[in-house]
Amino acid sequence: MRTFFATLPPVLIGLEACPAAHYWGRELQTLGHCVRLMAPRVCSLPKRRENDGNDAEAICEAVSRPNMRCVPTKSVEQQAVLALHRARHRVVGQRTALANQLRGLLAEYGLVLPQGISHLRQALPGILEDASNNLPGLAREVFADLYEQLLEADQRARGYNRRLAHLARQMEAAQRLLPIPGIGDARGFCNGRQLAAWLGLVPRQYFSGGRLRYGRINKRGDRYLRMLLIHGARAALRCLHRLPEPQRGWVEQLFAGVDATRPRLHCPQKTPGWPGPCWHVGRGLPAQARERHVI
Repeated sequence: MRTFFATLPPVLIGLEACPAAHYWGRELQTLGHCVRLMAPRVCSLPKRRENDGNDAEAICEAVSRPNMRCVPTKSVEQQAVLALHRARHRVVGQRTALANQLRGLLAEYGLVLPQGISHLRQALPGILEDASNNLPGLAREVFADLYEQLLEADQRARGYNRRLAHLARQMEAAQRLLPIPGIGDARGFCNGRQLAAWLGLVPRQYFSGGRLRYGRINKRGDRYLRMLLIHGARAALRCLHRLPEPQRGWVEQLFAGVDATRPRLHCPQKTPGWPGPCWHVGRGLPAQARERHVI
């Protein structure tokens, strides 16, 4: 395919953002072509049959739209960092599944532990050494093997965390954005509201017959980045007592008579507004801005 495109004059090429799309985007850009990557959701046409011809027609129609938001082509270094994030996410997910399995199996013998991996790490060695809990020998061997797997997953997760922290110390842009729980290039958005909508943190709108209704968050956009923002908001809410009075008062107003999960979604909606200005200006978040915002 590279030989075919090498014989063509510079043209506009639309690609669906799928596996290997960023590689081909870089290869085609080196040949002088203009490459635009688009999300699979915007490259679909309302047709009954899905085949290669209809997909190609949908991509051609989407790439010709002047206001179409395209996916930036990632460099080799950016994909390496993303691969590190994906590997860490997989290890953390496997560790969580292993801990849940251990708690469930222990509950079958009447050994109920509190939620949280830390409680499991502390209690499981004592359970294996306790001879009065009437655990069969085979079950002890299985639990010991699962405990070793849990420790190995902890070690791998810590290794990925050290690599991410080392990368953050080396990147100047990451140093500017570290005061904000949420790192991203927001130059393509006018304000934080647009970025929050792109991440799927705003409610879905139903507007018909002059009546506007709001539903749940649409959960579109980058799932991994949205997850990091929500976890960052949860971590900030746990340390609410450490925040200054203006920030703490804003969060306490959200908690007043509202479900505890909703303030966690309000905080990420305010957070994405800051990466864009910090990225443009080339300095960190101003002190006055930190005092006015929660995160």
